Amino acid sequence: MIEMIQVNHQFAIGKKGKERVVPVLHDIDLHVKQGEIVAIVGRSGSGKSTLLNLMSGYIRPTSGTIRVADQEVTSLSEGEWANFRLAHLGFMFQSFQLIPSMTAFENAELPLVLKGIGVTQRKKRVMELLEQVGVAEYAGHYPGELSGGQQQRVSVARSLILNPPIVLADEPTGSLDSDNERQLLSLIQHLNQDRGTTFVLITHDEQVASIAHRTVSLKDGYLLNADKKEGIFAHEIH
Repeated sequence: MIEMIQVNHQFAIGKKGKERVVPVLHDIDLHVKQGEIVAIVGRSGSGKSTLLNLMSGYIRPTSGTIRVADQEVTSLSEGEWANFRLAHLGFMFQSFQLIPSMTAFENAELPLVLKGIGVTQRKKRVMELLEQVGVAEYAGHYPGELSGGQQQRVSVARSLILNPPIVLADEPTGSLDSDNERQLLSLIQHLNQDRGTTFVLITHDEQVASIAHRTVSLKDGYLLNADKKEGIFAHEIH
């Protein structure tokens, strides 16, 4: 589902003509199979979020090739990338990124509106999914009226509303207490098993990585392949 081949990325900082090049990722080779849950772990500054942004097309690699859902995406235009994301990718964020002026229903509904889905079908789909994630009774509430766990569930509903084959999650439990974290991780496993949804989880949390089929570690911009039982957290995080 996701293939990164010899991907390198660097940032230029400073004034034009006096830029300093800062390498971030080096020779990344990563293959994520359909139906996998893959956790990417590493210290802060190791390049985890940059890697996720490359997968989602928000930034372009300095060199290398990226394929997502059998599509070579490295050279897509901004407009093509926007359409591709809508069709193939869902996103979970630590900060939820809900729109404060929209109700839970409206936040979850937004991708369907952008996709041009009719009102009747939108309502049915949104309520079914809010029910599935356990917040249907809060459909008319605004984010400020919801707990952190409830906001995260609305965010999850929005990320899944178009049935994306791939979900990219950046520290999805970072703002949750332990009980809500367990519930969200259980939901991710359920969706993976029932729908075959592929998940890539960026995390520094061992509990999150424990649900992955496979864990890879980033260290100083280099990708180290490993199994989750090999003590990555003991060696790379702490």
